[in-house]
Formats: sequence, C-alpha cells, structure tokens
Amino acid sequence: MPAVSSAILIPVLVVFAVGIGFGVQAPLNAALGRAIGGGVAAACVSFGVGFAALLALTFAFGQGGALAASVRQPPLLLAGGLLGASVVWAMLWSVPTIGILTAFAALLLGQLSAALVMDAIGAFAAPVHPITPTRVLALLMIAGGLILSRL
Repeated sequence: MPAVSSAILIPVLVVFAVGIGFGVQAPLNAALGRAIGGGVAAACVSFGVGFAALLALTFAFGQGGALAASVRQPPLLLAGGLLGASVVWAMLWSVPTIGILTAFAALLLGQLSAALVMDAIGAFAAPVHPITPTRVLALLMIAGGLILSRL
C-alpha cells in the first residue's frame, strides 16, 4: 500500500475531526430546541454563536476588509448561508424522529449526490473529476447505509 503524504493526510484528519463535531451538532441543536421550545429559534441561536466565533476569527486573521467586499458579490455566492441554515434546521428537526445515524446518512447521501454532479461539471471553478463507475458505487454504498440505518 502506498504511503499517504502529509499534504493529503493532514487535511483528511482535520476534516474527520470536524466531522465528529458536526455529528455532535445536530443532537446538541435538537436538545437546545427542546430546551427553549423552538427548533427555528435553536437554529438561530446556533448560527448566532457560530457567527460570533467566525467574526472573531475573521478579525484575528486580518480579514476584516473581506467582509466589506462580500456585499459586492453576486447573490448566488451568498446563498451558502441559507443552505447552511436549512441544514441546521433540517437536522435538528429530523433527529428526534429518525435518529442521529439516519439523519446523517440522509444528509451525507444528499451531499455526496450533489458533490458527484458538481465535480463532474467543475461547479464554481472547482477542478473537474468525472463520474466513474467507482464513484457511483461509492454513492450507492451510502444509499445502502441509509437503508440499513432503518432496519
């Protein structure tokens, strides 16, 4: 088996660690929603806390000027916030009903379906990675995991 370079391994480990945190976020937000009596309000609080953390990091990294440049961008580039809000809300809404594993399996299947297509067309100036039978099989395995999560 070939050695994995640190240029690949370090980002994978960082994303893996953040993925663990993302896995904890949905049940935490669902618990917050129950505690305060509203799922949308819990999503708002979650985004508020995240906004405060990111604002502090923006200034800590000396990127405050980039905030001003954001208002001159096409609206499509700002849609990520709406998409993020929908993810937070959908997860905290669905976790109490379908469970954490099934909610994340469905989320992952949706993300990977979009990623497969976006890779193939080079969406948002990303490098093109063609749809191959192996990549489709990977997606089907996630779909199988979603089905198995409910058995």
